[in-house]
Amino acid sequence: MILRPVALAVACLAANLAHAQQEVADDSRANPQQLERVEVRSRALTDSEMRRRQPVAKQIYGREELDKYGDTQLSDVLKRLPGVNVSGGQLRMRGLGGAFTQILVNGDPAPPGFNLEQVNPAQVERIEVSKAPTADQSAQAIAGTVNIILKDAPRVLQRDLRLGLAYNHDRPVTNGSFTYGDRKGGLGVVLPISFFSWRLLNETETLRQGRDAQGQAQRLATDGWDVPYGHGFNMAPRVNWKLGDDETLTLQGFVVRNNFRNRGATVTEVEQGSTPVSVDDDFLTRGFFEHARVNLQYNNRFSDDQRIELKAGTGGARSRFDNQFHGRNAAGVQTVERQTLGSGKNRGFNLSGKYTQFVGESHTVTAGAELERRTREEERRTLENGLDLLPGVEGQPFDATVTRSALFVQDEWEIAPQWSAYLGLRNERIKTVSEGVGSTFRSNSSVLTPLFHLNYKFDPKARDLIRASLTRSYKAPDVQQLIARPTINTNYPTSGPNTETAPDRVGNPGLEPELATGFDLAFEKYLSGGSMFSVGVFHRRITGLIRNSLTLENQVSWAAGPRWVAKPVNLSRASTSGLELELKGRAGELMPSLFEPATALNLRGSLSVYHSKVKDITGPDNRLEQQQPWSMTLGWDYRFKGIPHSMGMSYTFTPSYEVQQTALSRLETGRARGLDAFFMMVLSPKDGLRFGIQNLAPVSNVTNTQFRNGDYNLTERRQRTWYSVNWEHRF
Repeated sequence: MILRPVALAVACLAANLAHAQQEVADDSRANPQQLERVEVRSRALTDSEMRRRQPVAKQIYGREELDKYGDTQLSDVLKRLPGVNVSGGQLRMRGLGGAFTQILVNGDPAPPGFNLEQVNPAQVERIEVSKAPTADQSAQAIAGTVNIILKDAPRVLQRDLRLGLAYNHDRPVTNGSFTYGDRKGGLGVVLPISFFSWRLLNETETLRQGRDAQGQAQRLATDGWDVPYGHGFNMAPRVNWKLGDDETLTLQGFVVRNNFRNRGATVTEVEQGSTPVSVDDDFLTRGFFEHARVNLQYNNRFSDDQRIELKAGTGGARSRFDNQFHGRNAAGVQTVERQTLGSGKNRGFNLSGKYTQFVGESHTVTAGAELERRTREEERRTLENGLDLLPGVEGQPFDATVTRSALFVQDEWEIAPQWSAYLGLRNERIKTVSEGVGSTFRSNSSVLTPLFHLNYKFDPKARDLIRASLTRSYKAPDVQQLIARPTINTNYPTSGPNTETAPDRVGNPGLEPELATGFDLAFEKYLSGGSMFSVGVFHRRITGLIRNSLTLENQVSWAAGPRWVAKPVNLSRASTSGLELELKGRAGELMPSLFEPATALNLRGSLSVYHSKVKDITGPDNRLEQQQPWSMTLGWDYRFKGIPHSMGMSYTFTPSYEVQQTALSRLETGRARGLDAFFMMVLSPKDGLRFGIQNLAPVSNVTNTQFRNGDYNLTERRQRTWYSVNWEHRF
C-alpha cells in the first residue's frame, strides 16, 4: 500500500534534483573556456562533506544536529535520525532489536551497563552511524554500528554554560552542563561536566485473559501508574599531548553516577473468575549506578608511509537496587510483602594496537589486534513474606568472566580515480566462564568475518557515487541469556502451576552466536550547496537466530509440578531486507522550482521499508521481533530573516504491526509517533534561549500478546509531553 506514494515521492524528488543539476550544468556550459576556480578553505568540513569522503558508507551528525533541540540525553537525539529507533532506552537500527546494534564510544565497544540516557549531547563531538561493519571494529553489528565520538580539545579557548528547566509531571527538574576547553602549545584540554534530573509520569491499563492457579478462566483489568525520578552527573575529561610533529598521546576519561527511584501503584478489577491474592498493590524501587573509565591512546606517524596506534583502557562499574512490593486484598488487608535486592560489580580492561603501511601508490594496509577482559559479580535475592522465593538459590552470588580477542587486516585500495575498494578480514573469539548456583557454564565462540566494500564515483569531485558492501557480522549471546538460573513469575508460586501468559524464565548455556551475511547497495547524490539524497537497499541472511521458546516443562528443578518456561534457543535461519531513502539540505537547492535560493529553510526526511521472515516459525507475520514494516521521519528548520532566531520541527512515525513469536504466541504492537519542536532566540553574541517540546500530542504505546488457546495480555501505556527551556552562554 505504501509503495505507490513512495514511488510518487521519489519521482517528484528526482525531478527537482534533476532540475537543480541541470542549472549547474547549464552554468558550466555558458563559458567552456573559463578556467575552474580553485579555492582553499580553512573552515571545518560539514557533515555531508565528511560523509562523502568516507571509504565506506557512513552517516555523520555533528554539533548542529546535537544542539538543535536542546536535548539533555543522547537517546533523544538518536531517535530522530534516519533508520534509528529508541525504545525503553534501547537503540534499534533497521527495525531490529537492540542487541543487533553495536554501540561504540570513540571506536571501542561500550562498557557493560552503558546507557545512552547517561550521556549529555554537550559531551559529544559527533555521531557516526555505519550500516555495515569494518575490520578494525568489532563485527557484532548485524543491524549496524553507532559510534559516539566524545569532545576533543578545541583549537581556541572554549567556555560554554547551559542551564535548563524541564517539565513532564507535577514539578520541574533541572539540568545543566559546562564545557571548558583550551590548547596551549602542544597541550590541549577539554572538560565537559553535566548534571541531570528527571521526573515523569506513566499511566498503564492492562487487560489479561488467562488462567488462575487452579486452571480456571480468569480475566483481570488493571489500572496503574508509576513515577520514575532521579538525578545524576557525568563528565568526560580529555587531555591531548603533542609529543612531536606526528606523535600524540591522548588521555580520555568518562565518569557517570545516577540515583534512581520509581514508585507506583495498581488496582485490579476481577471481570471473570477467582480473585487474586492481591488486587491493590504499590511498589517502590530505588538504587544507583556508577561507572568510571579511563583510556590512553598513543599515535605516531613514523614517516609518510607508516603509522601506529596503541590503546589501553580500564574501568569499573557498581550498581544496586531495592524493590519493595506490597499487595492487599479487596478488604485492604496486606497479603503479600515482597522484597527484591540486587547488586553488581563490573571490572575490565582492554588493549589494542594497529599498524598502517602505505604500499605503492594505491594501497593502505592496516593490521591489528585487540584484547578485552571483563568480569561481573552479581547477587540477587527475593523474599516473599519473609521467606526466600527460591530456597538454595536466592542470595547466592555468581560471577562471569568474558574474554574477547581479535586479529584483523584490511586494505584500502584506490583502484582508479573513480573506483576504490576496501577489503578486510577479522577473526574474533569470545570466551565466557560463569560460576554460581544454577549458573556454572563455559561458552566459547569464534567468528571469521570477511568484508568487502566498493565505491564508484561518477565524476572526480564525487558529487554522485555508488557504494556496495558484502560483509559478514554476528551477535554473541549475552551473559544473561546464558545463565541457567530461573526467574520466577511471582503471580504463580512454585507450589503450583503457572500459565502461558505468565511463564518462568531461564537462560540457555548452549546458545551459539547468530551469524549474518549481508549485502548493501546505495546511491548517494551530493549537490554543490551541501544538500544530499540517497537511496539504498540491504539484505541480511541470519543463521542461528536466537528466539525465546515457550514450552510446558513437566519437570523443573525449582518446582514440584509442571511449569511454563520461556527459554532462548537457536533457530535455523531468518532473513531481512529493506529499502532506505534519505534527503536533507536547503529547500532552495533540493526543490528549486518551489523555493527561492535564498530561502533559509532546511528540509530533511527519510523513509525505511523492511521485510523479514523467520524460517522455523509458521506464518503469517513470521517476521523478526520488534521490526516494524516501515518507518518515516520528516523535519524542517527555518532561520528568520532580519532577526537572529530560528525554529524547527521533527516528526517520526511507525505503524502498528504483528509478529508471530512462537507456535503458541503472537505479539501485536501499536503505532508509535513522535513530534518534537524547538524555538531558538539569540539574545546576544554570547547568549541564547532555547525552548523545546518533545513528544507533543503523544499516542499510547499498545502491546497485545495473544496465545493460541485464546488467552491474551493487552497493555496500553500512556505518556506525557516534555517541555524544556535552556539558557546557553559562551564566555
